[in-house]
Amino acid sequence: MAVNYQDIITIEPGKRGGKPCIRGMRITVYDVLSYLASGMTYEEVLNDFPYLTQEDILACLSYAADREQKMLIMQA
Repeated sequence: MAVNYQDIITIEPGKRGGKPCIRGMRITVYDVLSYLASGMTYEEVLNDFPYLTQEDILACLSYAADREQKMLIMQA
C-alpha cells in the first residue's frame, strides 16, 4: 500500500524555491531521491538525517511515482 504523501510532502513558495519538501523542513524530495539513487540505503539516509522517518522516504518515492504517472498521462 502506498504512503499518502499529501500528508508529508509540502510545497511553500518561499522555501527552497517552492520545491517539494518533507514536512515543511528544508530537505527536498529531490535530496532524498538523489541520496537513494547514489546508492545510499534507507538506513544510511535515516542515520545521516535523524529527523527523517522511513515514512518520509516512502512518501518521497510515492510522490515521484505519482508525478511520473501524471507526466505519462499528460503526454498521451
